[in-house]
Amino acid sequence: MLAWPTLGLVHRSAFSVSHWPAFGREVPMHTLYPGRFSRRRFLRGITLAGTAGLLGWHPRRAAAAEPPPETTRIRLVRIPSICQAPQYVAEELLRSEGFTEVTYLQKEGTADIETALASGEADLNNHFAAPLLLRLEAGDPIVILAGLHVGCFELFGTDRVQAIRDLKGKTVAVPALDSSRYVFLATMTAYVGLDLHKDIHFVTHPGSESIRLLSEGKIDAYLGFPSEPQEMREQQIGHVVISSTVDRPWSQYFCCMLAGNREFVRTNPVATKRALRAILKAADFCASEPEQSAQFLLDQGFTKRYDLAVQVMKEIPYGQWREYSAEDTLRFYALRLHEVGMLKSAPQKLLAQGTDWRFLNELKRELKI
Repeated sequence: MLAWPTLGLVHRSAFSVSHWPAFGREVPMHTLYPGRFSRRRFLRGITLAGTAGLLGWHPRRAAAAEPPPETTRIRLVRIPSICQAPQYVAEELLRSEGFTEVTYLQKEGTADIETALASGEADLNNHFAAPLLLRLEAGDPIVILAGLHVGCFELFGTDRVQAIRDLKGKTVAVPALDSSRYVFLATMTAYVGLDLHKDIHFVTHPGSESIRLLSEGKIDAYLGFPSEPQEMREQQIGHVVISSTVDRPWSQYFCCMLAGNREFVRTNPVATKRALRAILKAADFCASEPEQSAQFLLDQGFTKRYDLAVQVMKEIPYGQWREYSAEDTLRFYALRLHEVGMLKSAPQKLLAQGTDWRFLNELKRELKI
């Protein structure tokens, strides 16, 4: 754990690492609150959450007892995928936490997130767990702070691919060989004993091109993330082989986690906690108010289709960030990446050097529902 001023006691997770031999399906259920989004209604809903118990929050009570943030500027990353919805929906909550300058840096894809965090261009952001581990081993000044949501990746295949093992000898498209999709596929193939480098033929194409090639049967599989899976199911392109949202073991661990630039977190502990609180509250809002969250994403230009955004809000279990173990997630992916030869460090070393659960543990106690 990184050593900087203590904000509260740290409790180790009560969860333990689990390995699941079978892939089962569980359908997540969310409460629906219909109604068109408006900024005023959104803010009123957040306020009511504290007073009327809509979501069990008391947003201003804890914040009022804290000193103001050391900085009033917060910078996050914006990429095409809307699975990062909580940090977008959190904009007004960030302002209520004392950030007067909230900036979303436009980037092309997930690989740009780790670069922005490491360079200090971005202060905090959501990112897939496995690439974060690779960057920690490489020495990037990044610290992992919390888990955000479980699942969002879906592996689509042709009739020639009915299970992960069927990828042997097949052609799989990824945007790049350093992309989150490639790293996630590495963990999946390692889990079933395939050799990533010998058993699978990878080709690199942009997402839209990969989807077209899959529809034409010119590739065998493609790993999509929101809202690509929703569009592919709608157009009946391929079929879902694995969903990280509902299929074990992937559904038992966080997909994406909140991480920060090390220097930002070290010098701004109050601002870090306030920013995390805003994003985690927004995650609960996405889970309980999917229609309003989807409308916000549409109105703010994060998506062009309201119907697909609603599907994403309902399918991803945003409200379960309290229930899963962030430590176990990192151990699980570290072991898989070690098996495939992409990671050499022991999981505990990376956990000790690159994580700080102090803020998360405080917020779990503070934001109880």
